[in-house]
Amino acid sequence: MPLWSWDCVDDKCVPVKASMNGKLQSLMTCNMLCSSMQLWPQPTGAVSLATTAVPVRADLFKLKITSFTSKPVRDYIRKAFTLFRKELRTNERNIRAFEDWRSVIVRVVINENGSADPRMLINTDESYQLRLYPKVDSAETIVVDIFSHSFCGARHAMETLSQLIWLDPYAGSLLMIVAATVDDAPRFRYRGLLLDTARNFFPVNEIIKTIDAMAASKLNTFHWHATDSQAFSLLFDSVPQLAQYGAYGHSTIYSPADVRAIVNRARLRGIRVLIEVDLPGHVGSAWDWGEQMDVKELAHCIRSEPWIAYCQEPPCGQINPRNDHVYDLIERIYTEIINLTGVDDIFHIGGDDISERCWLDHFGDTDPMVLWADFTQNILKRLEAVNGQLPNLTIMWSSQFSDRMKTDLKFFVHKLGLQVRSVAWSPKYVSGIRTIVSHEDVWDLNNGYGAWHGDTEGPPYNSWQRIYEHRPWARKPISCMEGGEATVWSSTLSTGSLDSQIWPRAAALAERLWSDRAEAATRLVHARLDVHRTRLVERGIRAAPMWSMWCTHNINTC
Repeated sequence: MPLWSWDCVDDKCVPVKASMNGKLQSLMTCNMLCSSMQLWPQPTGAVSLATTAVPVRADLFKLKITSFTSKPVRDYIRKAFTLFRKELRTNERNIRAFEDWRSVIVRVVINENGSADPRMLINTDESYQLRLYPKVDSAETIVVDIFSHSFCGARHAMETLSQLIWLDPYAGSLLMIVAATVDDAPRFRYRGLLLDTARNFFPVNEIIKTIDAMAASKLNTFHWHATDSQAFSLLFDSVPQLAQYGAYGHSTIYSPADVRAIVNRARLRGIRVLIEVDLPGHVGSAWDWGEQMDVKELAHCIRSEPWIAYCQEPPCGQINPRNDHVYDLIERIYTEIINLTGVDDIFHIGGDDISERCWLDHFGDTDPMVLWADFTQNILKRLEAVNGQLPNLTIMWSSQFSDRMKTDLKFFVHKLGLQVRSVAWSPKYVSGIRTIVSHEDVWDLNNGYGAWHGDTEGPPYNSWQRIYEHRPWARKPISCMEGGEATVWSSTLSTGSLDSQIWPRAAALAERLWSDRAEAATRLVHARLDVHRTRLVERGIRAAPMWSMWCTHNINTC
């Protein structure tokens, strides 16, 4: 017999000592049924949830697609539903036999005027409506109606449905709320997580787990920072030298098949994979083979000393903007990225930490600003050529040159976007330019662990509360804001440590970008995120604890 049971008292779950004669109720069941809504992220529209539940079983969930816009959309819905049921089966540990398991019919309706493209696009309508109710002519059957305008919207609805189902360890069964109404749509259309796999390598299965956790929190962009001066971990068939000279070893290279596996999983999760090859800085030894191949020097400053004069951390390296072969290689890279990911409406060209000192050492007769403008114009023309048009949102990092975008890149600026890293960034430079807020002062998930070099302590730790409460657009409107992104730089991370570094803090950002309610990180939010963290753990994500287990058991006392 369990040691504890939980009673719902004044809309609060209160632990009581379990007894043979008393009612037994698990903490999770009490949390789900005791008034408070436990969905994460919190829906933006109307929500109505029953306070009773019925036993269900994964094998008794059946899919019925009553309307769809294209065969690819239908196929993606089927595959996403297969993943949904697989996750339910994973939770069915030590279940007992029930005579009254309910069958569940999940009916999906994609509006006939909705998107025929299953991909997450910058203009995808991610809204959905979910209706859950007992079938009128059959008490043993529950009906779930999902209405959406896209595959991604329908997938989000399945995620919400999964959060209305839980394993009750006392009952020995999955339970599902017997009736629900949810209307939902995101506040921002870009909700991202950056993972750096260049400084340290992460196996494919860990990246896929990260994507699964992103989907559970309705993030929609996996920003893959796959190359840097430390390593070039992607194998491009058209330019294999980059990985041959830039990777740590054969076992730390992502093959095209690896990339496709990650992309395929992400698509089924309603997530785009945005691969960034950072240029013109952060290039390193991956580009140190030009003279051997008779294509002249491709990069400068790779071995320049002292390194701190040329880059943020070693090794350094910056593209030679006056070597025409460089642009031919970049064109090949861009072609492969688009072909591998299938993402052609949004693209990231890098542009971070450009060293004026490096270019001055080698091109002292030319202003680095002019070199930057010439280089950027050239790669944008190459991108435009391989894609048929410039992607609708072509992103670059904010830098010391960003205030020249409207003049030096005036023919492209209508399709450009800035990813802004600092809270202190002056908004006058980005006025009228689409913006991805990526304030690392608050949304970087590495802060607080100290710098790996030097004696400085580094910036403070970004708690989930700090992440959740950051709403710079509420204080002062941010021009043309597309959304936001958390960053995970991997200098001090390795295999096995990724989950706890990211989760559940990235989920706090996910709700901020999806719901954006003017709400502080109250104890109720804390408790709801703790329930979501439990969900992630049950799905195999080793999310870090948010407080002691005693507080989880005594939420309203802590």
